[in-house]
Amino acid sequence: MEQKNFYVWGGVFAIAKTKKIIDGAFAVIQDKNEITVIFEESKIGENKSNIIEVENGYKIITFDMVLPFGLVGFLAKISRALAEANISIFAISAFSTDHILVKQNDLLKTIEKLQEIGFYKK
Repeated sequence: MEQKNFYVWGGVFAIAKTKKIIDGAFAVIQDKNEITVIFEESKIGENKSNIIEVENGYKIITFDMVLPFGLVGFLAKISRALAEANISIFAISAFSTDHILVKQNDLLKTIEKLQEIGFYKK
């Protein structure tokens, strides 16, 4: 596997249950029960009537590498290390890589823990 890099997105993000998809969202998850949207926190006001419930104050960390589709245990290693440090994560898997969201006040501790388990911040 290539070097294990990650980067932190600029901006602060919100995770919301919404009535419909929000344009320009980072990610949308739509299942039979709800629509979950991850978007820039600064857009909460303009979408207030669409939001059912929201959690804000998140930073996105992207693992900057192409992960084999059948890879086993990648997120387990990360979530285990962060759980041991009492850091809650919201994980999202894309086709080629993974992302985690952590509360803004846990960001520095998260970066330290990721570096401790062999990841490099870009």
